[in-house]
Amino acid sequence: MNGTQFMLSHAVSALIRSKNILDKADEIAALSIDSYLGRKDHFNENLHTIRPHKGQLETASNILSYLENSEIGEQARIAVQDPYSFRCVPQVHGASKDTYNYVKSVVETEMNSVTDNPTVFHDEDLVLSGGNFHGQPLALVLDFLAIALAEIASISERRVYRLISVERNLPPFLVANPGLNSGFMIPQYSAASIVSQNKQLCTPASVDSISSSNEQEDHVSMGANAATKLLRVVANVERVLGVELFAASKALSFREPLKTSPALQEFVNEFRKQVPLVENDIVMYEMMHKAEAYIKR
Repeated sequence: MNGTQFMLSHAVSALIRSKNILDKADEIAALSIDSYLGRKDHFNENLHTIRPHKGQLETASNILSYLENSEIGEQARIAVQDPYSFRCVPQVHGASKDTYNYVKSVVETEMNSVTDNPTVFHDEDLVLSGGNFHGQPLALVLDFLAIALAEIASISERRVYRLISVERNLPPFLVANPGLNSGFMIPQYSAASIVSQNKQLCTPASVDSISSSNEQEDHVSMGANAATKLLRVVANVERVLGVELFAASKALSFREPLKTSPALQEFVNEFRKQVPLVENDIVMYEMMHKAEAYIKR
């Protein structure tokens, strides 16, 4: 046993949760887009086939699929372009998906590798000392995945901010009685603070090293530190997406009697079984915890 097993176990856990995050992020973003009266033409296939990154193409297709047959989406639009946090979902989410796939390929190689030292080659009658225990291949991708996931939370928080900021005929802080009620002000504060913490956690561990073992171990990957802080980033992203889903589902209620798409309405209905519609101020952290649990489900 050596440090690479520690790194690998964390990497596998992070990848499993990351796949769920990336799937949910597209659906939640689509709900925010519809609630914000966003434009569907930003996701037109023609735009994305001329910059054909795999993740970008997949995300644009997902968003259009989620928005299909939305009554809200069929209404006339005044704005020619939406803010980046809505318009550029394919480019941002897509880049994170491409990173996820690269990290996954490295982790799968590592899972099927030998990292013993020394290593016995029975058929060749050899015992060789080497450096397969070195965690650099994992350390770099653990840092890379943390950065990619942090961007999912970063763009998500910006969408939450736009939803509460008295734009597109939405009320201040997504509450019908502003002034008497703070509404979604505090959830947005929470998301903003989490996103800022992620920026600190995304300082790469793999650029660090320190000597030990009487200078024998004079360059190390610091991959274990990359692994533990990656899981903190993963948890933070789940929390921020929970806040966005909480806010976007509330914003949607202000578009009634117009309906969102059948796919998104089913999504909201399932969410409502865990997190009810908030009309007046309550202790919001309890609902935020339930929203986070829904994301992790």
